[in-house]
Amino acid sequence: MKKAVIITAGAGLLIAAYLILWPEPRIRNTDPPEGAIICFGDSLTFGTGSSPGMDYPSQLSRLIGMPVLNAGRPGDMTGDALERLERDVLSLSPGIVFITLGGNDLKNRGSRREAFDNLKKIIERIQDKGALVVVGGIDVPLFDRGFPGEYVRVCRETGAVLIPDIYDGILGRGELMSDPIHPNDRGYQIIAERFYAAVKPYL
Repeated sequence: MKKAVIITAGAGLLIAAYLILWPEPRIRNTDPPEGAIICFGDSLTFGTGSSPGMDYPSQLSRLIGMPVLNAGRPGDMTGDALERLERDVLSLSPGIVFITLGGNDLKNRGSRREAFDNLKKIIERIQDKGALVVVGGIDVPLFDRGFPGEYVRVCRETGAVLIPDIYDGILGRGELMSDPIHPNDRGYQIIAERFYAAVKPYL
C-alpha cells in the first residue's frame, strides 16, 4: 500500500512538471464546421445507471440547445471504438465530438500504450474531418496505471480539449453514483456541465 502511494505521488509530480514546463497546446479546429454533435464512448457515454433522458449526452443537448447524438456502447475499449469510428462518427459529418474512452482499458488491464495509441488515432481521424474534439479523461487514484498523464500527453499532441478527470468529485460519492463505476442522474448532470463548460468557448 505504501509503495502504491509513493508511485502515485511520483506520477503526480511528473504530471505537474509536464503541465508547468510544456507550453499551452494549440487547440485544433476551434471554429468547427456545422455538423453533427456526437458523444462517442463506452457505458459512461451510453448512460448506464441513468434514468431515461438523463444520460450525459441528453443533458448536454439541453445545455447546448442543439441535438446531440449518443454513440456510446457499454464495454467498449479503445480498440473497439476505433473499429466502429467510421460508422458511428465519421460517416455522420461531425462538427464537435465528445469522447469518454479508456475506462475499460484501465479496468480490464489492457495495454496502456495500445489504449492511447488507439485514442490518438481516434482523435486525429475525427479532427481530419474538421471537427473539434473534447476528451473526458479518467483518474482513479491508486489504480490509474499512469492513464492521467497519458490523457494529458495525447491531448497536447493532438490539440484536443481535455477535461483531465471527468469523474472528479463524483467517483466514490454514493449520492452521485448508481453503482461503483457509473454515475446516477445527478452525477451525469455534473459530467454534462463539465463538457458544456469546456466546449462553450467554441460554440
